[in-house]
Amino acid sequence: MKRRWNLLLWAGFLFVVIGLVSYVPIFSLFPLTRDFPWANLSLFGVGAVLLGKGLGKAFGEPKLYRGKVFGPILTALSLAGIGFFCYGLLFVARQLPSGATAPRVGQKAPDFTLPDQNGKTVTLAELLTSAPPGGPGGKANGALLIFYRGHW
Repeated sequence: MKRRWNLLLWAGFLFVVIGLVSYVPIFSLFPLTRDFPWANLSLFGVGAVLLGKGLGKAFGEPKLYRGKVFGPILTALSLAGIGFFCYGLLFVARQLPSGATAPRVGQKAPDFTLPDQNGKTVTLAELLTSAPPGGPGGKANGALLIFYRGHW
């Protein structure tokens, strides 16, 4: 009797791989799936169930299904990928400093000194009292400050 391919193992591994590679290009674009990656965790869950059933078939009926060698390898790779993703999600991302001291919308920004695109140092007070470069004379009304989320 010819043994069959154990498609549950490969489908489970495929679900885990899709869960790993889909977060950044797809799910991180939308706030619903970026704030907590429930879609990725669901894909991991489906993949883990399929891998478990595939391992059960591979070791329960070895004369009928293949997978006693590839099954544990694919499962170990999947668990390592899921563990790495969860480590980054639940531990590393929580180590970022909080934004409790960042200015809020409408709050007056503290004075600062930073280099401009030409390397000349500029202060916030200078920006608020001088005319915009290349523009008509007069005073500038304000400055636009953009805070990027991240930690460097």
